[in-house]
Amino acid sequence: MWPFSKKGVSGFSWSSTAEQVTHGIDASGFTAIVTGASSGIGVETTRVLALHGVHVIMAIRNIAAARDVKEAILKEIPSAKIDVMELDLSSMASVKKFASEFISSGLPLNILINNAGVMACPFMLSKDNIEQQFATNHLENST
Repeated sequence: MWPFSKKGVSGFSWSSTAEQVTHGIDASGFTAIVTGASSGIGVETTRVLALHGVHVIMAIRNIAAARDVKEAILKEIPSAKIDVMELDLSSMASVKKFASEFISSGLPLNILINNAGVMACPFMLSKDNIEQQFATNHLENST
């Protein structure tokens, strides 16, 4: 018997979907920031949070990609509250600008999903002259 096919004490297993795990949850009134929300797990996280009434701030580098994701989610969930804000985690100036703009919005921060990251990229330096992968995945996520 495959050990991961068994359901855990939560009643869920590796094959459980985000919708199954969050079924019945009303998170209206909550605000979440999701980094890396324009691809992969970030898209699904944004979609499922919005499905449950969360106001999602998509914190991303690529504004055009984020707008496409936002439009796709709004087609499925017309009542979704989603905003797109630019955030380049490899740039300290961008992180500070994002934080300032978010604070100025007056929204609460109830959920923070630090999903963005880079891996195995060729050696390059960030705008702050720090190795790109280290700057993106460690420094800016800890500020």
